[in-house]
Amino acid sequence: MKFEQVQKLQPQLVDRFQAILEQDRLSHAYLFTGDFGSFEMAQLLSQSLFCTDKKGVWPCGTCRACRLIEEDEFSDVTVVRPVNQIIKTDRIRDLIQHFSQSGYEGSKQVFIICDADRMHVNAANSLLKVIEEPQSEVHIFLLTADEQLVFPTIKSRAQQVHFPKKQDFLKEYLLQEGLLLQQADLLANFSQGFQEAQILAQNPSFFDLARECERFVAACLKADPHIYLLVSRLVQETDDKEKQAQAFRLLELLFARSIGQSLGRDYLEKLVLAKQMWERNVSFQNALEYMVLQLSLIHI
Repeated sequence: MKFEQVQKLQPQLVDRFQAILEQDRLSHAYLFTGDFGSFEMAQLLSQSLFCTDKKGVWPCGTCRACRLIEEDEFSDVTVVRPVNQIIKTDRIRDLIQHFSQSGYEGSKQVFIICDADRMHVNAANSLLKVIEEPQSEVHIFLLTADEQLVFPTIKSRAQQVHFPKKQDFLKEYLLQEGLLLQQADLLANFSQGFQEAQILAQNPSFFDLARECERFVAACLKADPHIYLLVSRLVQETDDKEKQAQAFRLLELLFARSIGQSLGRDYLEKLVLAKQMWERNVSFQNALEYMVLQLSLIHI
């Protein structure tokens, strides 16, 4: 995503950071919440620190440093992403060893930690010490879709910046990418961030899962006696934890559309409990079947 796109997506935040850069007041630690252009902003700010042909305070996007940073290949800008849904302590400790060193290309270093809410508690505690007492010209950008999942100690020591979701912008973008209106509307509602929407738009299995979720929700709201068969079909579409998490998010979105109905509200409430069971390692199938059973007993 280029500067012009970020400016269109988050104009107020671009203005805010332009003022910060003009005053040379970029903080050493930020928590970007909302996941809607946050990674792209972190990259732009990183490029602005190393760009050799800046346009005002913003990067040119074409010099060697800008190109390498965009490709995650620049030696002094490190991007950390979860592996198997977690950022392990050893990964953060490896980073910390670099914090006390000067950069290869200059005196500055940048660390972008994606999905910061997935840091192990020990990893977060290790990082906390560096945030409190930075030892060199280090800038840390912590990114999360949900600030409530970030450890309070991290939240309290980093400057928080929220990236609000621009659903209409996203829907229009997805339509231009060739999605059907119904697909674009669903994905714009579902996606927590721009990158997620881009990835899922190219994934036919996501839309297959969405169709099964729609059938399941419709059957629930009609009190269909064959609903357990649809649970089995959902299970077949969700053969790993990531897809099961997507299914819970889709079901929440779809049930929320019927919140005006008593049964819709009841299912939404029980869905929360089913997800909690699943998070405590109850199988996806058992959690959904328990939800259906509870509502069947109430609405006999």
